[in-house]
Amino acid sequence: MAVSDRHVVKAAIYPSIGVARVGGSPNGWFIGPEVTHPAPKPLGFYRDETGALKREAARFRIYGLNSYGEIVRELTAAEPATRITWTVALANTKAAWYQFQLALDIPEAASAPASNLRNAKVKDRAQLAITPMPQSVDGVAAPPRRFDDGKFMDKPVYLGEIATDEAGRLLVLGGHGKSASADGSRATTFANNDGWHDDVADGPVTARVTLDGVELEVLPAWVVVAPPNYAPQRKSVRTMWDLMRDTAIKAGTLPAPERPSFTEDILPIFERLAGLQWVNAGFAGGFGWEGAFDLVSPTALARFASDSPAYAELRKSVANQFRNFNRDSYSPVPWPWMYGDAMDIPAPDTPRQNAALTDTQLWCLQEWAAGNFVADFDPHAKPPRRIEDVPVAAQGDMLTRASMEFCLADAFHPGCEMTWPMRTPSLYAAPFRLAHAPPGHVGPALGDVLTPGGVAQVGGPLYGQVPGGLTRWMAVPWQTDTASCRSGYDTSYDPYVPSFWPARVPNQVMTTASYDAVMNNQLSPEERRKAFATRVNWLDPLGTGDYIDVINAMVAHFDELGVVEARPGPTDGSFPTTIEVEDRHAPVASTLEAPAAHSAAQQPEAWHGIEKMRRFPHGLRR
Repeated sequence: MAVSDRHVVKAAIYPSIGVARVGGSPNGWFIGPEVTHPAPKPLGFYRDETGALKREAARFRIYGLNSYGEIVRELTAAEPATRITWTVALANTKAAWYQFQLALDIPEAASAPASNLRNAKVKDRAQLAITPMPQSVDGVAAPPRRFDDGKFMDKPVYLGEIATDEAGRLLVLGGHGKSASADGSRATTFANNDGWHDDVADGPVTARVTLDGVELEVLPAWVVVAPPNYAPQRKSVRTMWDLMRDTAIKAGTLPAPERPSFTEDILPIFERLAGLQWVNAGFAGGFGWEGAFDLVSPTALARFASDSPAYAELRKSVANQFRNFNRDSYSPVPWPWMYGDAMDIPAPDTPRQNAALTDTQLWCLQEWAAGNFVADFDPHAKPPRRIEDVPVAAQGDMLTRASMEFCLADAFHPGCEMTWPMRTPSLYAAPFRLAHAPPGHVGPALGDVLTPGGVAQVGGPLYGQVPGGLTRWMAVPWQTDTASCRSGYDTSYDPYVPSFWPARVPNQVMTTASYDAVMNNQLSPEERRKAFATRVNWLDPLGTGDYIDVINAMVAHFDELGVVEARPGPTDGSFPTTIEVEDRHAPVASTLEAPAAHSAAQQPEAWHGIEKMRRFPHGLRR
């Protein structure tokens, strides 16, 4: 990627959207992914010495651009000729926003309960919005500036802090996962608990940059503080980057590829399906080691990566396995085995009961099936493990892609990090870069009930964003939704699939005891295979009984659930060379039932009637 014009005329912040994540550790933190294929971290990396989850920081950099908008070089505060002042505004406005019932941009929204105001009885809406003052830092190794002057119902709430690293790059850390109710009441539902707040947030990231005494225009960015990532090596089949790419292509702001690349467009889909074996037992049986569908073995990839007509029917048979809404959208059988935006139990008469890949991904698969693709697969190629290993001109896009590929775009019900507005073109100033609301912006009045028509008003919430504008759509508190998302609700079809969000919120996992058995070559092959196939429900440490007890246990003990880590597999070729294992699986202090009392194949019937699975209490309107 050669850049001929080396003259810097403006600057841009990357990633254009960064992600930080909460954690219970008071001091421990780490920097989130900066490349799409980061190396696995050492065992125990994600916890501090007490066992608490570390926070994940978002790191932002500034790059100098030429007149064509190409990156020339990184600009850092460590350079004598460069002065950088960062400013960040964070806010949490969930409790002052509207209830989540269903994504408002799909037809089924008309049949869902009304999106009323949260905390509708609270007249002073400012009491519900946690809006600390913006903070600024400059120079190298700047000490933290805290977002701790915002309040919820007169109670101060800490939303995080900013600092700079040794080069003057910005570091953003979020809250500690503290969620509570103003009156001590218990949470009772998955998304809309009145009186509650949490400490996730989002907001604009801006900078003033002076280079050689000249102040540069700087393209701004955004930061989202999200829940923890309990499976840090996994990606969903349709990531937020895939969704944002598809949105930009449809809007005409990003050119569609002339031909898909096998390495960039096809292979990731196969690898993600296979990778979900470590977080969902159904994907393990379907796409995992010795599973029903071999997509990533060297033998399979040698055929899939070839554009030879000899493999044309093989390619077509695989491409046709993916869900096409015009053909088979109602069935749970087509890939990728994920619930959709209008998921309900029992399944309603809607094509959005289950999810599909983006139209761009499906187009790439069809072009691949037809042999019209770039056969660029190199089985010996190694992806960059650090951002420093990426050419400077490509580092900005890599930072954004790495950030967004570890965010979900499956069922927007509502989701983990962001939700359905992210597929709205008016939200963006440019591909992958959000539009910011102007200073002092006051949006249109939306009333007591948010409707599909009202939400789309020009200048409204689907246009330039304000601090807290992205996370306000999410569940409050986030823990109640995370603890409500399981898989295989129709056990007569399959006890494990379809699934909700296993790449961030695991469903079934391998324990250290099973891993130890797999690694023990003194056991018989059959015993080791049984251990490898054994999965337990990730949420079981919270207890297996009453739904209300479980979601409240998640609020109190989210830090104690397992993180799925990569460990070396056997060296004799009898199992995968890398195995991903939950680091802990002990019942939390407030639960009485041990995890062993509940096998991974069981689903408590009481969970089938929870509000998250009853989006259409009066049926679908036609």
